[in-house]
Amino acid sequence: MNWLTDIVRPKIQKTTQKEISDDLWVKCPECGQMLFSKELKQSLYVCTKCGHHLRLFVDKRLKELFDNGYYTVMLLPSVKEDPLKFKDTQRYSDRLKVYRKKTGYTDALKVGIGKVAGIESVVAAMDFAFMGGSMGTAVGEGIVAAAEYAYDNNCPLIIASASGGARMQEGMLSLMQMARTTAAINRLKEKGLPYISIFTDPTTGGVSASFAMIGDVHIAERGATIGFAGKRVIEQTIREKLPEGFQTAEYLKEHGMIDIVVERKDLKATVDKVLSMLMANYKKENLSA
Repeated sequence: MNWLTDIVRPKIQKTTQKEISDDLWVKCPECGQMLFSKELKQSLYVCTKCGHHLRLFVDKRLKELFDNGYYTVMLLPSVKEDPLKFKDTQRYSDRLKVYRKKTGYTDALKVGIGKVAGIESVVAAMDFAFMGGSMGTAVGEGIVAAAEYAYDNNCPLIIASASGGARMQEGMLSLMQMARTTAAINRLKEKGLPYISIFTDPTTGGVSASFAMIGDVHIAERGATIGFAGKRVIEQTIREKLPEGFQTAEYLKEHGMIDIVVERKDLKATVDKVLSMLMANYKKENLSA
């Protein structure tokens, strides 16, 4: 890069799941500030003007949480594609192909195994770029597989959620994942192993109504949208104006549903501290048993 490209703003390009080129500019969706992508990467995709936390790519999310960014990708179970032969404006099978090509992943979940705070851990991260991080059977199977691995290997489980909710193209099969994921994680918790739930923007629908809300500790990124139904739907249903900041991480913390709200730069250190305390308690209880 030379002095000209440092000063003259290149043509804005639509960002994808792949790494943003260093010579591009990205517009903050909150304040409209033009952000130089090289600086944006250095700030962990947080707007340097207003502090808005842009959505983080799933690879970066995992690297951010694991020690030194190192982890092994866990192979997830395969599921039947398009079990309902669903079609709206496009066949579901064709829609999956489009998102797989766009993101490079088979579905909206990636699971890694590695050290967090020096502790062997299982970390699952949802990919909002893949159909809005919607939870279908593939995501459900992935969460269950992650919880079962943690159970069998006495590892803590960490899930970073980013989802619009259940995947409508899979109908009831998608809704069933709420019960399956909840049951798998409750089994882990019954064993006393820690489960940390991380809320990123957005965490809504069936994900917020299932595994995301049953963590031992709930940690949210600043300003994250967290809820079930959308604000407009709620206002139309109850015929009332919702309070300021409703469904934000800060609002939920104030009302006791979130334990900690952090800046992204502090997330790793916060998770490390919480996990260390939870695992110390787990080991203490097992030694006294």
